[in-house]
Amino acid sequence: MDAVMTESTGSKLKWLWLAVLVIAIDLGTKAIATAMLTYGDPVPVLPSFNLTLLHNTGAAFSFLADAAGWQRWFFVALAVVVSVVLVGWLRKLKADETWTAIAIVLILGGAIGNVYDRVVHGYVVDFLHFYWQDWHFPAFNLADTAITIGAAMMIIDAFRNPAGASGDADRSN
Repeated sequence: MDAVMTESTGSKLKWLWLAVLVIAIDLGTKAIATAMLTYGDPVPVLPSFNLTLLHNTGAAFSFLADAAGWQRWFFVALAVVVSVVLVGWLRKLKADETWTAIAIVLILGGAIGNVYDRVVHGYVVDFLHFYWQDWHFPAFNLADTAITIGAAMMIIDAFRNPAGASGDADRSN
């Protein structure tokens, strides 16, 4: 029984490699952006897309960026708590819940990538800058992208599986 329990609950921890990959790519691209870009100076790449180095002391869309500094440690603590919850959730997934496991580790990797920035720099490094004419989407990074993709996967899963039936294999319709 214990061997079966360990296999079914611990098997999704193997997806942590994807979180590590997200962290490595995120931190690597942030280091390259920091080394090669001048702060606040847009570098056109494509129509409606620039590389623009910015520092975000707030959360998504610079929420609380103008606060007195307490938000740095608040967001670090929040990310640590969320990360612990996500790993706990990952441990409890069933063997056939691969979609959910991938969503969780994408969010986990993105959260850790951004929390690293907050601890080391005091801000999150952003550099991906999309715009249309005079409308500018807030700059973001690859950690934010991973979090967004993971969250979108969870939303899709909620529509695919509204009753909470277990397993990805049951959702082929």
